[in-house]
Amino acid sequence: MDETEFWEIVDSTRDAAGGDPDEHADLLVERLTRLDPEAVLDFARHFETRFLRAFRWDLWAAADIMLGGADEESFDYFRCWLIAQGRHVFEGALAEPDDLAELAPGFDPDTDGDAEDVGYAADEAYERLTALPLPELGLPARESPEGEALDFDDSAAMAAKLPRLWDAFA
Repeated sequence: MDETEFWEIVDSTRDAAGGDPDEHADLLVERLTRLDPEAVLDFARHFETRFLRAFRWDLWAAADIMLGGADEESFDYFRCWLIAQGRHVFEGALAEPDDLAELAPGFDPDTDGDAEDVGYAADEAYERLTALPLPELGLPARESPEGEALDFDDSAAMAAKLPRLWDAFA
């Protein structure tokens, strides 16, 4: 599976789910179970690679502002949500996290920003296909987020770092 096919699967299942993250996860599992186990592993590698790429302080700060606070677990779910939004939103957010103010119009912290189950879709599909858990993907783990650490309690620093998000959500 190449990157284009990965994003096509993410986009088509999100569109079919009408943006609902739980329905998106269900449709993603359904779609992945139509593939062979090796393709599901490829999908999982693409997903996990992007999940790791988004493990950055500036994106965590964006999540903290948009969600009204983001601990480690909610940041994980936010990164799943970010991937679930598709290539345009994901790559745009990585290029400039403050652009999420425009990339995610209508973002509602009560209903958006958490796509935990989307993050487990490949695991569930692989297990359905093989009756085995998804094997280790062999990707390097990171102990801490990339970039310069930010003090999420420092309103002035957060507003300076992500002014459009701060204006929209703080």
